Amino acid sequence: MAKVQITRGKFERLSNCADAGGIIAAAAMDQRGSLQKTIAKERGAGGTADAQDLAVFKGLVTRVLTRHSSAILMDPEYGLDAIKERASGTGVLLAYEKTGYDVTIKGRLPDLLSEWSVRRLVEAGADGIKILLYYNPVDDESINSVKHAFIERIGAECMAVDVPFFLEPITYDDAIGDEKGLAFAKKKPEYVRMAMEEFSKPRYGVDILKVEIPVNVKFVAGMQAFSGGEAAYTRAEAMQAFRDAASVARKPFIYLSAGVSDDVFRESLELAAEAGTAFSGVLCGRATWQDGIPVYAKEGPEAFESWLLDRGVRNITLLNEVLAKGAKPWWTIYGGRENIEVVDQVIS
Repeated sequence: MAKVQITRGKFERLSNCADAGGIIAAAAMDQRGSLQKTIAKERGAGGTADAQDLAVFKGLVTRVLTRHSSAILMDPEYGLDAIKERASGTGVLLAYEKTGYDVTIKGRLPDLLSEWSVRRLVEAGADGIKILLYYNPVDDESINSVKHAFIERIGAECMAVDVPFFLEPITYDDAIGDEKGLAFAKKKPEYVRMAMEEFSKPRYGVDILKVEIPVNVKFVAGMQAFSGGEAAYTRAEAMQAFRDAASVARKPFIYLSAGVSDDVFRESLELAAEAGTAFSGVLCGRATWQDGIPVYAKEGPEAFESWLLDRGVRNITLLNEVLAKGAKPWWTIYGGRENIEVVDQVIS
């Protein structure tokens, strides 16, 4: 295999986000609107949550969980003070996209935080830039052309500043509907595979793909998470879906928890490892800390910190044990660390 060239800034910053063995064991805390709504809901009728709630919540999660994580994913809107609470040696990923999407426009089109740029995010402490993109690989070309151009621009901006680009494509199909239902579960392996293949192309400048588990484990017959009723796949078919998606990746990829419980996410990762998938870690958010939201909402910050030190740490420790058994260093896809040539960036 020919040597792979990676610019010095990208390599060093990627290394900041991984552990010494090249595994990306990152915690995600960039939730904004959804987190605010959930805190308010847990406070009962008439309950509210404000920007200070988000800042405090994010700070506590960062302070406790980064002792066991290689990096923290944060948003620059509410989380810049929180990243100051991170453990020494923890990398920082900052989100660049606006939360959610405009439901009045077809296509779930992405948009950026208007007061930020990649350069400004790096100046704020980012070791990596993260973009979430809602993506239907079989959508109208008029929609996907806009999304492809959008990612090309972000990739070029990250190249110019020499910072890693983490892309999170979230698959959907409005014609099918519920992404948690059986009908979409049957299409999900194909859609995740197509997204991974598309955004592995060099034109996008993506460095790490942050991808979905390519099956919905609640529809895998024989899994502990199986919800009963009709299955979408056998266990063997699910493992083949992992292999098929991984086979088209030309960039290192990590899995996201997508809001499932910690035990379901761990079982999913164990299946990925059993399938021989060369995933390089995780970016895990809600699976680790979401059960603590009612504690924060009803009992306050001190109670939530105690919950994190107990349940939160236990969740992330169990997750790290799964990674230790199954994850592969991010440079594996390039033929190993020795096959990477770190080069200085050339500005033309």
